[in-house]
Amino acid sequence: MSLFITDECINCDVCEPECPNNAISQGPEIYEIAPDLCTECVGHFDEPQCVEVCPVDCIPKDPDNVETEDQLRGKYDALMAAGK
Repeated sequence: MSLFITDECINCDVCEPECPNNAISQGPEIYEIAPDLCTECVGHFDEPQCVEVCPVDCIPKDPDNVETEDQLRGKYDALMAAGK
């Protein structure tokens, strides 16, 4: 499952540079996570780095994008093969 950023985001800018897949970008009002790029840091780190650095705890799992560990690993492998 990918992650998403809630409206509790304070636009502190710390999550975006931590994402190894460049899945986080500034949206119209708050930062957003592209579910097709988010692997919850599977393949890169043991824990999602955006969650680790978020000072307001506003990055939960996205119930609309449920994925297993194997699916996240497959997404990671596909992103790496594509040079992302």
